[in-house]
Amino acid sequence: MTTFSSLDLSDSLLRAIKEQGYDKPTPIQAQGIPAVLKGNDIMAAAQTGTGKTASFTLPLLHRLSQGRKAGANQVRALVLTPTRELAAQVEASITTYGKYLPLTSTVVFGGVKINPQMMRLRRGVDILVATPGRLLDLYSKNALRFDHLEVLVLDEADRMLDMGFIHDIRKIIALLPRRRQNLLFSATFSGKIRSLAEGLLHQPVTIEVSPRNTTAKTVKQAVFEVDKSQKTALLSHLVRNNNWQQVLVFMRTKHGANRLVKRLDNDGIRASAIHGNKSQGARTRALADFKTGKVRVLVATDIAARGIDIVELPHVVNFELPNISEDYIHRIGRTGRAGSTGEAVSLVCADESKQLRDIERLIKTLLTRKLIDGFEPVHSLPESKLDLRPHRPKKPKKPKVAHRDGQRRPSGKPKINSNKKNWSKNKTHSKKT
Repeated sequence: MTTFSSLDLSDSLLRAIKEQGYDKPTPIQAQGIPAVLKGNDIMAAAQTGTGKTASFTLPLLHRLSQGRKAGANQVRALVLTPTRELAAQVEASITTYGKYLPLTSTVVFGGVKINPQMMRLRRGVDILVATPGRLLDLYSKNALRFDHLEVLVLDEADRMLDMGFIHDIRKIIALLPRRRQNLLFSATFSGKIRSLAEGLLHQPVTIEVSPRNTTAKTVKQAVFEVDKSQKTALLSHLVRNNNWQQVLVFMRTKHGANRLVKRLDNDGIRASAIHGNKSQGARTRALADFKTGKVRVLVATDIAARGIDIVELPHVVNFELPNISEDYIHRIGRTGRAGSTGEAVSLVCADESKQLRDIERLIKTLLTRKLIDGFEPVHSLPESKLDLRPHRPKKPKKPKVAHRDGQRRPSGKPKINSNKKNWSKNKTHSKKT
């Protein structure tokens, strides 16, 4: 039986791990920690809630504690993450497990003042956790250097690509020393991820601890059929009647999240929203209030929710089904983490039948449907039939360019037709119609 003490980690790390109440590593930790300690490049696929973060922070701390200290403005290990929340979570893990080690770390991201971050980097840091945009901003201001860099970690690489960070990632990689260890972590090994890995990793050790596109067995899933106009009332009913004290609710849009929070507050249920339009301070406060129980319902968009790590979160609600089927897996992965059980329910109206079919096809399971007395839909949700044919992804849309604060922005302005001949034809046509 594998234990942390059998993984050749230092006594200081084992002491910190024990204080957190852990004894046995998760599968990703049992495979990942020895490989990182040996200096191998890693390509790892792991769903959320599998202990992925500790699988690289623990061996990273062990290795760096045995080397030289970082010089002025230098960084020895760089961890890139797609969102502010995930960056803060990774840095918190480093602080927790490295408390008895003489190492320094810091986190930098957009949405906050840059000068304090520049001041923290002056003396150099052993481990820097960063979002790509803010890292490039700091580099352009000569606030950091990479001459002493030993390790690069790309965490949730699939989400970074989805958010349009690929160009920033390539710029960053070009700034780094060629001789370094590379660790790539992703929820899935998509074609885009494999393409990125080919140009980044050298003879990597591949680790895949859970089947692709599967949901955790510890999460109980269900669909509640309801008309779109009755979703808010049904959510309030479920929270009250079941005495739910901590519920993470997913919406597709920022404006939708804000509207739902107002409706829940008006209904006497304390709620907060977390999304890209919120300041970093507001997002941090909302998450802290949710963790301590001051807020009963946290309403989030998909991007903002990446990196939210709440111990034993009991309930996740899909107020709206995601347009991207894989996001369903990421959403419900917020609950049922690290062996605990959780519940994920989806409020589905007739307009969302296609999204539901796509999700069921992806996870190869028909989700259990339920009706709640008083909320039976007028517009019934069509029955699903499980389609197990290989999924063929649609042609990718024009990529979004990630803004410096981690939000997505259109990649460019619409093109204007400068062809006078075509303009004349269009003008004539518009007159006729």
